[in-house]
Amino acid sequence: MKKILMIAVLFTIAIVAPKLADAQQIGLNIGNKAPEIAEKTADGSELKLSSLKGQYVLIDFWASWCGPCRRENPTVVNAYKNYQNKKFENGKGFTVYSVSLDKSKDAWQKAIADDYLVWDNHVSDLNGWSAKYAAIYGVRSIPSNFLIDGDGVIVAKNLRGPALEAKLKELIR
Repeated sequence: MKKILMIAVLFTIAIVAPKLADAQQIGLNIGNKAPEIAEKTADGSELKLSSLKGQYVLIDFWASWCGPCRRENPTVVNAYKNYQNKKFENGKGFTVYSVSLDKSKDAWQKAIADDYLVWDNHVSDLNGWSAKYAAIYGVRSIPSNFLIDGDGVIVAKNLRGPALEAKLKELIR
């Protein structure tokens, strides 16, 4: 009986261990799977980060009242326009998942329009610096961003200015 039990345990370990080894660690470091975000859009519907799986995604933390964010927005817009339909090493296309730290829905919406942030992935809980996902992502200043691949794995962080397009260009296959 002990022999059968031992064989069953070893068999189970042989099946389960490889699956555990393949599990991607969730975290904020390069190589980690990015934590899920499920936040409200301006119309009140929920938009999950995971709904963009298969694409490269820039998770961009910003706010309408943030001067450096607003000055960075043209760079993000250009990257979006230049790379949205490109094929990457581990993903097809590029998009932006904008997480606003605004408290005013009107100011948030106006900044999106004024800065021509043409992608559809804009979310906010309208809690400013108390935003749930800013805390989860350890955001202490904005703009702040994370670039994830088609599997949701972080490949770069805090790409600003020409560094964003340079990294995207490097990842094209």
